[in-house]
Amino acid sequence: QVQVAESGGGLVRPGGSLRLSCAVSGQTVSMYGMGWFRQTLGKDRDFIGSIIWSGGDTYYANSVKGRFTISRDSANNMMYLQMNSLEPEDTAVYYCAVQEFGTGWGPQDSWRYTYWGRGTQVTVSS
Repeated sequence: QVQVAESGGGLVRPGGSLRLSCAVSGQTVSMYGMGWFRQTLGKDRDFIGSIIWSGGDTYYANSVKGRFTISRDSANNMMYLQMNSLEPEDTAVYYCAVQEFGTGWGPQDSWRYTYWGRGTQVTVSS
C-alpha cells in the first residue's frame, strides 16, 4: 500500500505564510508527478499546482501563481507547498496526490492522480 500524508496546516493571518508538507511512504510507486489541490465545503476540488518528479518542472493555477511555490525532496519522497501572501480565499482543506506514469498529461485533472492524502486544513483569518 501507498500512504500519502499532508501536514503543516493551521490558522494564519491574512498576508502571512505557511508551509505544507506531503510525505509518500509504503509500497514503491512509479511517480510521474505530484500535485496539490484544495477544497472548500460544497465545492469541487481545485488544482493548485504540481511538480514533475524527475525534472522538477512546476505548474500552477493562476489564482496562486507568484504566491505559492512547490518543491520536492525526491530522495525522501517529500513534496512541499510554500504559501505566501495568504488571503481569506485560500481557506480550504489542502490535499496532495501522486500521479503515476501512464496516466497521461494534464496535471490539473484530479482523476489522473492515484493516491491521495486525507488533507490538512488551512484557515486564513484575522
